Amino acid sequence: MPNSPVARPDIADPVAGVPPAIVCLHFLGGSAREWEPIAARLDGVARVVALDLPGFGDAAETSGYTVEAMADHVAGRIAAAGLGGRWYLAGHSMGAKVALALARRAEDGAADLAGLAGLLLLGGSPPSPEPMSDDKRREMMGWISADAATRFAKAAEFIDRNTGAPLAEPLRSGAIEDVLRASPAAWTAWLNHGSREDWSHRIGILRIPAVVVGGTEDADLGAAAQRALTLPHLTHGRLVALEGAGHLLPLERPEAVAGLIAGLVAGEPLTKSEAPKVSEPYRALIESGRVNTRLREALLARAEPDDAAYQPGCLDPVELALLRAVVDRVLPQESIGRIDIAARIEARLAAGAGDGWRFAKLPADSQACRAALRTLDAAARSVHGSPFLGLDVAAQDALLTGVASGEPFYPDRPEDGLDAEQMSLWFEDLRGDVVRTYLAHPASLARIGFSGIGAGGADVQRLPGFERVGIGESEPWEPVALGTDGR
Repeated sequence: MPNSPVARPDIADPVAGVPPAIVCLHFLGGSAREWEPIAARLDGVARVVALDLPGFGDAAETSGYTVEAMADHVAGRIAAAGLGGRWYLAGHSMGAKVALALARRAEDGAADLAGLAGLLLLGGSPPSPEPMSDDKRREMMGWISADAATRFAKAAEFIDRNTGAPLAEPLRSGAIEDVLRASPAAWTAWLNHGSREDWSHRIGILRIPAVVVGGTEDADLGAAAQRALTLPHLTHGRLVALEGAGHLLPLERPEAVAGLIAGLVAGEPLTKSEAPKVSEPYRALIESGRVNTRLREALLARAEPDDAAYQPGCLDPVELALLRAVVDRVLPQESIGRIDIAARIEARLAAGAGDGWRFAKLPADSQACRAALRTLDAAARSVHGSPFLGLDVAAQDALLTGVASGEPFYPDRPEDGLDAEQMSLWFEDLRGDVVRTYLAHPASLARIGFSGIGAGGADVQRLPGFERVGIGESEPWEPVALGTDGR
C-alpha cells in the first residue's frame, strides 16, 4: 500500500494573486545580487527576497558574524518584511547553515518565523564543522587583507575555482566585486569560527520539507558531502546532484535552481510514515485473553509507527544516519512499512537499557557504538575518498564484510576509534541487536506465524497453553505464517 499524503503545516495561504516569498541567503563573499538571475526566472511563481548577511554586500558595515548573530539579523529582516502566510527559505553555502539555524527556531515555535514551509539548501555548509583543510583556511584568510592587486587576483581565483566552468560576464565580474567589498573581519570570522561551529545537536532532525543541492564538481560541499552531512538532519529531505556544476550554483545554474524553487513552492504533499502492517488474525490474538496483559501492552507499543523525525539521545543525527545505513545492509527492508530498527536501538543506548552484558574488550555500549561508527566512516574515507553515507551499497557491503572478518583497519582511523578486533565484536553484537529488534515487532512475529505469545494469559483462570503438540499439528487459534496458507 503506498504511503498516504498528508498536508503541510497549518499555514494560511498568501493573499490571492500574490506569489509566496522565498528569502535567499548568499555564500561566503557573495551578496544578495547573486540571486538576481533566479529572481528573473521566477516572475509570478515566487517573490525573491534576497538579503545581505552581516559583513557582506550592502551590509558590509554590519557586525555580528557568528551563526547565531547572522540568524538574528535575518530573523529581524524577515519580521520587518511582513511576508505573511506561507514563505520559503533558501541558503547557499554559508547561508545554508544560517538557514538551518532559522528552520530549527521556526520548528521550535519562534513567532517571528511563523509560516516557514520549506528549505532549499545549495552547496550548504552543514550543521557540523565544515569539511575544509587547515591549509585552505589559512590561504583564504591570508589574502583577504592584502594589497589591492593581490586581493583582486585572489578574488578572481576564488570565483573561478568554485565553478565547474567559467562564469560568463557580467556575472563573473559581479561575483569578484562582491568578494572585494566584503568585510575582511567578516570573511576571517567565518573561516576561523563560523564554519567551524558545531550545530549538529542544536539543529537535530527537522521535519520541514527540504531540497538539498550539490554540484558534482564541488570538492568540499558537493553532492556526496550533502548526503553525508546535511541530509541526515532532514526527515523530508531530497538530494539533487547538478552534474558538472561547482559551488556557485545560483550563478552557474540559475535555470535549474529556479526550477527547484518552483517545485518547492508548488507544495507537493509529504508522505506519512506507516507502521508495518500486523495481520488481522495476529492482532486478534494479541488482543485476546490468551496473551498476558504486560506482553499485550508491549506488543501494541512496538506496533506503533516510528517517528520519522526521531531525535537521537546519545548519537548525533549524522551518526544515527550512519547506524541506519549499517542496519539496512544487515537487514534490508521494503521501503513501505519499515521498522526503524536503528532508532529503536539508539533509544535503548540513550536510556542505558542494554541486555546486561557486553564484550570485555569493548567500552560501554553507547560509547562503543559512537566509536565504531566514526571508525567505519574514517575507513570509508581512507579507502574510497568518500564518507560511508556517500558510498553505493556494494562498497558499503565490502567494508562491512571486512569488519565482520576482523580485517585490519587503516592508519588514519580516529584516535578514539576501535581496532579491528573491537570492530568485529561490535558488529557481531549489532547484528544480534538488529535481528532481535526486528523479530520483537508483532508484524515480524505475524510474518513467521509465531504463536508463543498465546501460551497463557493472566486474565483467565486456567492458563490456556498448548494442547496439540504433535508434529505438524497446530491449535485452531494459532496464526498461520504469511504466505503458507495460499494467500
